[in-house]
Amino acid sequence: MKLITVDWIILIGFFLLSLAIGIYSSRKAGKNYSAFFLSGRNMPWWLLGISMVATTFSCDTPNLVTDIVRQKGVAGNWAWWAFLLTGMLTVFVYAKLWRRSGINTDLEFYEIRYGGKMAAFLRGFRAIYLGFFFNVMVMASVSLALTKISAVMLGWPASQTLIVAMVITVVYSTLGGLRGIVLTDFFQFLISMVGAIGAALILLNLPEIGSMKQLISNPEVAGKISLLPDFSDYDSLFLILILPIAVQWWSVWYPGAEPGGGGYIAQRMLSARSERGAMSATFFFNAAHYALRPWPWIIVALASIVVFPDLASLRSAFPDTNPDLIKNDFAYPAMLSFLPNGFLGIVVASLIAAFMSTISTHLNWGSSYLVNDFYKRFIKPKAGDKELVLAGRLSTVILMIVTIIFALLLSNALQAFEILLQIGAGTGLIFILRWFWWRINAYSEITAMVVSFLVALYFQFIHVETGLPMPDSGVKLIIGVGFTTLAWLAVTYLTKPESQKTLIGFYQLVYPGGPGWKKVLNKAEQEGVRIEERKKGWDVPQGILAMVLGCFAVYSALFATGNWIYGKYSLAIILTFVFAISTWLLTKTWSKLKIR
Repeated sequence: MKLITVDWIILIGFFLLSLAIGIYSSRKAGKNYSAFFLSGRNMPWWLLGISMVATTFSCDTPNLVTDIVRQKGVAGNWAWWAFLLTGMLTVFVYAKLWRRSGINTDLEFYEIRYGGKMAAFLRGFRAIYLGFFFNVMVMASVSLALTKISAVMLGWPASQTLIVAMVITVVYSTLGGLRGIVLTDFFQFLISMVGAIGAALILLNLPEIGSMKQLISNPEVAGKISLLPDFSDYDSLFLILILPIAVQWWSVWYPGAEPGGGGYIAQRMLSARSERGAMSATFFFNAAHYALRPWPWIIVALASIVVFPDLASLRSAFPDTNPDLIKNDFAYPAMLSFLPNGFLGIVVASLIAAFMSTISTHLNWGSSYLVNDFYKRFIKPKAGDKELVLAGRLSTVILMIVTIIFALLLSNALQAFEILLQIGAGTGLIFILRWFWWRINAYSEITAMVVSFLVALYFQFIHVETGLPMPDSGVKLIIGVGFTTLAWLAVTYLTKPESQKTLIGFYQLVYPGGPGWKKVLNKAEQEGVRIEERKKGWDVPQGILAMVLGCFAVYSALFATGNWIYGKYSLAIILTFVFAISTWLLTKTWSKLKIR
């Protein structure tokens, strides 16, 4: 495979357009800190929603899906489909609370919810831990995928690929700030979807495939197309479906699917014009992420099983590629090598667009933590806007350099996905409850963070040395969740609660409501503090109902699409009807929620 002149014209044009948007946005982005990191809190919901989708549509995502489908079948995608539950919970319960808080980053939450030195420590530590170390791991896994794509489609070594792509991304990110990133995300998402859908349609017509009907009837593929695991195989059922639905979605912190919202999702919600805008943007993101995008990747993944049935066939087809890079996730870029010139340029641009949209957001998000929650908070509190913007741009460059170095140490996308899940195991519940249970304190969060990290460290490096058999990923996840949850609950009851002043200040800022604040509010009223919002009732039960209906709507859309593609029309019609009914009920329920 070789790119010809028309492919390079498309690719270069894409790069120039990305840079032009960054330059266009640079004047407003450089005005002040809020403009650079939050775009002045004046972004329309639909643009923020598309930006969220573009960010999670990275070039490693189709690789990850391909890895899952080849090893565990289509049903294996429940490992990430289950996160829709926490996504919808964020939409209907937490989005308005985040926007109502008026903070600059989600880490500022720690010093409005908790008080004292431990709250400050927690904010500063997580600024470095998440903004730098954790963020670099996420970006490195994304960068790894790009190196595999580039090895197939451009023939470039990993170092050359990362330097070229990263430099262009950093230039427009540092110039345009969040506004430039969001505007660039819009057209990058369109290019990414055109490339993904077009690639799936073209590859279905390969002589080895023939058609969708022939693909799903192929003996090597037929056993992998089910949307649900084999219910007679309990081990498979537990790992693929029960564990993600029963435990993973609420217990694990993962970028883009944080229980209660957080990270760059919170950054987008905080940038919205209103609470309603924050909710609408996050709903659009979840609907598009889970119902719109997966099927083009799944189709290519299934086709790859026919063309490259095992790793040996992949390595044989690409003898000049480092064999350490050729895992199951390599099959996706390998399939793209069959695309014709002209469209090949669009697909390469679409994959680089997916990479750039994700990396640009993570660079800006990580930089916001380092600048707002560490530099401004602890190093130079009186720093002016120009200095903070400059610090944001410098930290963006530093994050890029470290990511390039770390990306060369990973071998496949699924490996990184499982490591990230394990590190966050058990922390999710505390992010859900801290808004609605007064008793949680800074020590609770520190305990959850430390214990989950130590458990992950043990399984990744220490357990191997013990000689004991390594438990599978599901058992490791349960162990991580169990130890972490018990530890932070114990510490919560063994330490003092936050002061009444801190708790009332937080409540009056965001008005979370609910029985978890009853003791604090009763004490406040005894002290003569009036809480007017207390009389307006608690709409979280309606929010949870909306969450359930939202999940029904999105899952039925996802599975209806799959059955239409498979040609199972009776089931497709039933699921389409479920989608219509659940969407109508959701609309009615949403209108009853209390939104400012």
